[in-house]
Amino acid sequence: MCTCSGARAVLRFGFILVIALGGSGSARSQALRDLGVALDDKALAAWDIDVAPNGSGLPPGRGDVATGQQIFARRCSACHGAGGEGKPADRLVGGQGTLATEHPIKTIGSYWPYATTLFDYVRRAMPYSNPQSLTPDEVYSVTAWLLFANGVVEASASLDARTLPQVRMPNRNGFVADPRPDVH
Repeated sequence: MCTCSGARAVLRFGFILVIALGGSGSARSQALRDLGVALDDKALAAWDIDVAPNGSGLPPGRGDVATGQQIFARRCSACHGAGGEGKPADRLVGGQGTLATEHPIKTIGSYWPYATTLFDYVRRAMPYSNPQSLTPDEVYSVTAWLLFANGVVEASASLDARTLPQVRMPNRNGFVADPRPDVH
């Protein structure tokens, strides 16, 4: 199921493509017919993995902090450090209370407004060398450990599609809603 923002992005791409192709109407039509390969429902479903802030789109599965710590050590620490402190890649933990300072530290615990966004990002983009290779249980576990490392959940936390959207991030109210009517 596509989200509104996902559907808008597809429509924008199509509009931009039509403009970019230029030429006469029949030339554009022919170019669009010859572009790409038609996707069946199964191929399209493989790309429909976005997760909304309210948790819609979360897959079945479950993960806990202890398992997440093991997976992080094995699959993530080479880039993010043993405790998520960063180097060579981004720092993931700490930074609470720094956003209003001269040198803010933007991490999962200090900046991100939704725990579901963390799940979505890890699921689709990590590990960097092999994105989308983690199972849903592994993503729930890594998410649980990262939230624990940032002091957001307890060491006993277990996350799934029901509990993850209920996690309240420290900076949840730190963002201003976008008032433009075309982005709602």
